[in-house]
Amino acid sequence: MDREILMDLVTKTMPFGKYKGRLLCDIPEHYLVWMHRQGFPEGKLGMWLHTLYEIRINGLEGIFVELKKQVKK
Repeated sequence: MDREILMDLVTKTMPFGKYKGRLLCDIPEHYLVWMHRQGFPEGKLGMWLHTLYEIRINGLEGIFVELKKQVKK
């Protein structure tokens, strides 16, 4: 997995909707599942959300713990 994409997931915020302003990595799984059914948006945001969806459904969200620590430094 591309480290730059992972860093984007812990630094970029959701630009619209119910979770506007929240870090992408903090968006709840149920919302990602819903969005997957509706269709992810085009462009980078869609790619980020789809990547996050795959991470969540595969139980890999633990990778964000260390990345968040690195960002806070």
